[in-house]
Amino acid sequence: MIVANREFVQRHPVATKRALRAFLKAADICAQEPERAARFLVTKGYEPRYEIGLEVLKSLPYDQWRTADPAETLRFHALRLHEVGMIKSTPQKILTEGSDWRYLNELKKELKS
Repeated sequence: MIVANREFVQRHPVATKRALRAFLKAADICAQEPERAARFLVTKGYEPRYEIGLEVLKSLPYDQWRTADPAETLRFHALRLHEVGMIKSTPQKILTEGSDWRYLNELKKELKS
């Protein structure tokens, strides 16, 4: 899940798209080259144990961004948050007023492998 401030996105569309592209490329590296990503985690000191980092990277579905339906995912989580009273808006209102899939759809085409 990636969230951005609406005003920032409107003022800086190129920076927004670059940041989203970087997140998606990083997710692809984690999915396709978990050993490389685990070495990075150890080198940067985020996880001192290579084996643990590798196990976590292999267990998470980093490649699902290509196939999952983001609107359905957002609707599911918004509904759960609405049910427990953490948000007042309905899931449909959040989808209608608070989501924009244009950059993601463009990058899905661009980053097709």
